[in-house]
Parts: sequence; structure tokens; C-alpha cells
Amino acid sequence: MNADDYSFPRNRRITSPQQFQAVYDANVSVHVGPLLVRGRPNDLDHPRLGLAVSRRVGNAVVRNWNKRLLREAFRLVQHELPTAYDLVVSVRAHEPKALCEYKALLLEAARRLEGIWNKRHVRNDAVKRPPPQPGG
Repeated sequence: MNADDYSFPRNRRITSPQQFQAVYDANVSVHVGPLLVRGRPNDLDHPRLGLAVSRRVGNAVVRNWNKRLLREAFRLVQHELPTAYDLVVSVRAHEPKALCEYKALLLEAARRLEGIWNKRHVRNDAVKRPPPQPGG
């Protein structure tokens, strides 16, 4: 892979309120360390990232540092993530972590989300058995 493969262009970001709301409405989330990661499949051939960092995390400097580390972690692991997923990461207040820890947390969260999504999808698409016959 060349350096361009590790870029983080605008089309890899969740930017509009409608895109965030679609992820929230999917109602699939996992807690991994200080992160709450919500996700849903998208119709693209790559994952996208959205960040929601509240003021409870800290002042503007702390919030921006968290966002910067999470964006960088996503940029570096985007090719290892399940493809075609939108991920919205909410951060809880925590002690600062190293970039490698955020990378591991994102990978774990994405894999768990994909498992949850596939489990629900398979369960909903399973062939329904006919109801039992009376007296049988």
C-alpha cells in the first residue's frame, strides 16, 4: 500500500446530522474502554468515522486532542476494519491513552459491532418455520 491508501479524505467521514442520526437509529453499539462505538453498514466500499466528544471529557484542548488521536487511529487501521461500516465514536472522560491503544480499541469495537450486526441480520433473515399444526 502506498501513502495515499492511508489518507483520511472527507468521504471517509460522517459529517451531516442525517448520517449521524442514521447510525444512532440503527441502535447497535458496544462499549470498549472509554469509547462507546455505534455502527451500521453503509452502501460504500469503505468505512467512515464520526466523532462525538462531549464537554464532560474536558476542556477544548483535551477534547481536540482526543479527536485528533481517534482520527489518526482510524486512519491507520481503516484497512483492517470491516468494510462498508459507519462508526460513530463517543468518548467518556478518561486518562489519556497512547495511539496504539486507540487503534486496538477501534479494531475491537468494529469487529464486535460487525458480529452483533450480522447476528441480528441473520436472525431476522432466517427462514421462518411454519407454525405447528393443531393436534400434531
